[in-house]
Amino acid sequence: MSDAIVYLNGQMTPLSEARIPVLDRGFIFGDGVYEVIPVYGGRPFRASHHLARLARSLEALGIPNPHDEAQWLALCERVMAANALPDQMLYIQVTRGVAKRMHAFPPEVTPTVFIMSNAMTPPSARMCEEGVACVTMEDKRWLHCHIKSTSLLGNVLAAQTAAEHGVTEAIQFRDGLLTEASASNVWVVKDGAVAAPPKDNRILEGIRYGLIEELCAAFGIGFEARQISREEVFAADEVLLSSASKEILPVVRIDDRTIGAGVPGPVFQTLYRAYQAAKVGNPVR
Repeated sequence: MSDAIVYLNGQMTPLSEARIPVLDRGFIFGDGVYEVIPVYGGRPFRASHHLARLARSLEALGIPNPHDEAQWLALCERVMAANALPDQMLYIQVTRGVAKRMHAFPPEVTPTVFIMSNAMTPPSARMCEEGVACVTMEDKRWLHCHIKSTSLLGNVLAAQTAAEHGVTEAIQFRDGLLTEASASNVWVVKDGAVAAPPKDNRILEGIRYGLIEELCAAFGIGFEARQISREEVFAADEVLLSSASKEILPVVRIDDRTIGAGVPGPVFQTLYRAYQAAKVGNPVR
């Protein structure tokens, strides 16, 4: 681990010196939320969308939001400047705070606020040109997946399943219906139109979800949010993954079965080029 400069409860400090009490509820219970904001060329990408989702997650858990959007952006700028990386990933975490261990919310506790930055590692050219493989599994997580909680054991186990199969992601299904991957939203393309699971409690609405909707509208690509069966996923012409770190990736194999023609398709190509333009502030065309 590099000794990056991080923000913790009002102080800028080297990561190696950052400390929290062991009774922090984030450590004891996973009682907190987080956000990851990509930064391109020193500019946070869709930061307002990320901070709005952070506010929604905090509200859902009854944790007071310690900052408004302008204050959050100012703190992010401090961390970005301290680490001087043109392309980076900002990680924000807010826990309920430090209190005697008990399950119910403690009264009058101050949230713990932590921000760090890591160098951005975008998908390789080979992944984009050749596509990636995935494995499927049953979605066994809790039913509040719309909250970006630090309680990520279900996602960790799904990611481990993918790692053990030597693939990029584990695509999950609940009762035979597509939800999401361990750390990505999943998109299905059929006859030139894009479909995605609805934005409900069974998935985390990725910030790229709204962006891909916008890009589809800009390029006249049909888009629909609806329930998607397991059979539809395997019969798709294209399957895509999206996340802050993966951006947009084409999936060409799932469970050793070929998807579509087995190569990245035309809808991926269009959305990928548009995403690359959008992330550096160029007009979407």
